[in-house]
Amino acid sequence: MELKKIALNDVHESLGAKMVPFAGYNMPVRYSSDLEEHNTVRNAVGIFDVSHMGEFLVKGPEALDLIQRVTTNDASKLTPGKIQYSCFPNEEGGIVDDLLVYCMAENEYMLVVNASNIEKDWAWVSKYNTKGAELQNISDEMSLFAVQGPKTVEALQSLTSVDLGSMAYYTFEKGEFAGVPDVILSATGYTGSGGFEIYVKNEDAEKVFHAIMEAGKEQGIKPIGLGARDTLRLEMGFCLYGNDINDSTSPLEAGLGWITKFDKEFVNAENLKEQKAAGVQRKLVGFEMLEKAIPRAHYEIVNADGEKIGEVTSGTMSPSLGKGIGMGYVQTEYSKPGTEVFVRVRNKDMKGQIVKPPFVKK
Repeated sequence: MELKKIALNDVHESLGAKMVPFAGYNMPVRYSSDLEEHNTVRNAVGIFDVSHMGEFLVKGPEALDLIQRVTTNDASKLTPGKIQYSCFPNEEGGIVDDLLVYCMAENEYMLVVNASNIEKDWAWVSKYNTKGAELQNISDEMSLFAVQGPKTVEALQSLTSVDLGSMAYYTFEKGEFAGVPDVILSATGYTGSGGFEIYVKNEDAEKVFHAIMEAGKEQGIKPIGLGARDTLRLEMGFCLYGNDINDSTSPLEAGLGWITKFDKEFVNAENLKEQKAAGVQRKLVGFEMLEKAIPRAHYEIVNADGEKIGEVTSGTMSPSLGKGIGMGYVQTEYSKPGTEVFVRVRNKDMKGQIVKPPFVKK
């Protein structure tokens, strides 16, 4: 498989980015250091090029019905300008992908999916499109910039007449931005530091990127890679598909009961309803290390007797806290905050405890 390139591939290379294969794309993983980039987003403002993400348009009188059947959350609650976090459940009790649902207008939606799952998700939604909703995969036409950090509004406001500071979390507006019409300005992000995700057509991407870099100079804006994106999202306890959720983890096990609405029909709802009634056997939890150790994916989680009780799905040294943090699935009886657990690091059991994310409080 040849690596796909995002529209601004050459721009990132010229900025000195280290490029790595990620989800089938050649992507910037870092420009300076993960630590410096992480702190830039927590304290000021940074820009991520996440144009590898997928976008599907769903339109027509049958659009809502289709979305209701393939997602767990209740999209009927959305009005134009509102966004919802959701997931596609599969027929076996796992998750096809997690996604954002944008209500663009009446009978018109945009689904934003993970880059590694674009083809899988497209096939999945198409399979259930039995009533003729209009589907369009615009993933290869769109670029997406996540401008994140506490100084985002002041960095971006000069580029648009949309009042960014008054926009609520999980809402969006379409407007002129950096002289480009019909840009989607979305008050969302994957960092927990506030900010916006900006959707533009590929042909406008370079102009918009440079305009953002110029406008944010005073606030110290810097380009940020996928390395820092991972430590930022982990400090918030946000799930990463392929690590913390996948085809075999149920939304209920993953702590996504809040986006699983049983007052509507959706794929595999009956089985998930039974799972809810019976109670889950394992749960996705956050934990922090009490001893000096960095947890990594697939490390075993054990109890005081050394018996395996689960497995790490994501782990890192938290730049904000200066200690090891992670997420993983454990047997339900070990999932209560404050419970002592151990992570097996190179055959040594290192002490930690269960904590309720976010690890870094806003």
